Amino acid sequence: MGTLVAVINRKGENATQTAVAMLMIMNHGNAEAFGIASPQAMRTEKSPDALQDLDIDSQIIVGYLFSRTLNRDRPQPIQVDNAALVFEGRLFPPVAEMSDAEVVETRLPQPREKTVKALIKDAEGDFALAIAEPERLITGRDRFGSRPLYYGENAQFAALASERKALWRIGIENPVSFPPGHIAAVNANGFMFKPAGEPSRVRPPPLDMQAASDRLLALLQASVTARVTGVEEIAVAFSGGLDSTVIALLAKQAGIQVHLIHVSLRNRPETNHAKQTAQQLKLLIDIDEYTAEDIEQTLPHVLWAIEEANPIKTSIGIPIYWAAEKAAEMKLKVMLAGQGADELFGGYKRYVDTYLRFGIKRATQMMQADIGQLHETNLERDVKICASCGIELRLPFLTHAIAELAASMPIELKIQQKPNTLRKLVLRLVAEKIGLPKQVTSRPKKAIQYTTGTEKALRKLAKTKQLTVREYLQKVFESTCRR
Repeated sequence: MGTLVAVINRKGENATQTAVAMLMIMNHGNAEAFGIASPQAMRTEKSPDALQDLDIDSQIIVGYLFSRTLNRDRPQPIQVDNAALVFEGRLFPPVAEMSDAEVVETRLPQPREKTVKALIKDAEGDFALAIAEPERLITGRDRFGSRPLYYGENAQFAALASERKALWRIGIENPVSFPPGHIAAVNANGFMFKPAGEPSRVRPPPLDMQAASDRLLALLQASVTARVTGVEEIAVAFSGGLDSTVIALLAKQAGIQVHLIHVSLRNRPETNHAKQTAQQLKLLIDIDEYTAEDIEQTLPHVLWAIEEANPIKTSIGIPIYWAAEKAAEMKLKVMLAGQGADELFGGYKRYVDTYLRFGIKRATQMMQADIGQLHETNLERDVKICASCGIELRLPFLTHAIAELAASMPIELKIQQKPNTLRKLVLRLVAEKIGLPKQVTSRPKKAIQYTTGTEKALRKLAKTKQLTVREYLQKVFESTCRR
């Protein structure tokens, strides 16, 4: 696990110290190695101070800030035949005894652009990567955007990084999220994007409810197993709701030690539900309750991680931060969560409202649009928050095969055309088939910012400052992130 940078000095000057500065601002205190490379040379050091006097001289530089999650992980960059590779993320299923970056290295004969395109198109995984060649960078991001990657340019630099603050650091004021499922060739003239294309798979034909739930269950089992392979213990961000409970039980059935982590403000009714559900699953659960004062103390950390003063993202991000912080305290390295299930299987009330008012086509288009924006609405926030705590977030619902299955399903397998219907119907049937209790399979969805109480608490906190929530967050954000 780590963060990457890639930079071109458009004036032909040495970009090494620029890349070092970008890496240093992303150091959350859990880095074990700092690596810098040009197409011809590479250095990896245990301290960022040791990079200050590097003798690498190149206008094109990639860098990597490394924190070990698994024993097979290796520091980066990697030299690849007159080029340098940085790869942030995972490929699934894992290859024994090889780091994911080393697996990618074996796939990089010339022409590299074609190889990267094929990797994004067909490989299952969560990743972003950059390759420094003598005259350009080749960069890319997985189809869901499951690993953060931002890009931008100014008069002096064209650059990419895992966090916006690294680009702010070199004067790129308005970084943009790199489009998922794309590659880009970058030179001194800027960025040239190309879509990697759809996976080389045959989409399943429309299925009835029983067949669709059987297929979804098999795909989820395979996804969870792939994401826990090589890990001895794992955390699950656990609300007691449908998505997290399905993931938790499948992880248990995969034969791994599962630790449920439930966080909330004090005296929330959902806490008792989560505790009862954990007891029925016979899984360990850590329940941590917080106060409004804890929110005020947590807020700068969350805003530093998510890099924007967005009220909704912040109210969701606070409990995610608490869960990741607790997982780190428990010496765990990987956390599973259920992100993506709502967009794929119709979990939001607005889908039903649109279905009732405008019909199937409009509701389906809304779900597809939400999947396309998932990286910006949810994934970047959650992955960056977890990474700031030294936790690698893995999302079993987000696989090519599950997305293709969801796209092939009639909408009636997800939601019904009536008010107040239960949603994610096919996933509820999966939950029944694996033996989850009715208190889970029939429980309506509730948003995390409301179940944990963080949305209401933020409003109260801002009011004590005589500010709106947005004004209050912007004030903290400016003092924390843009200093």
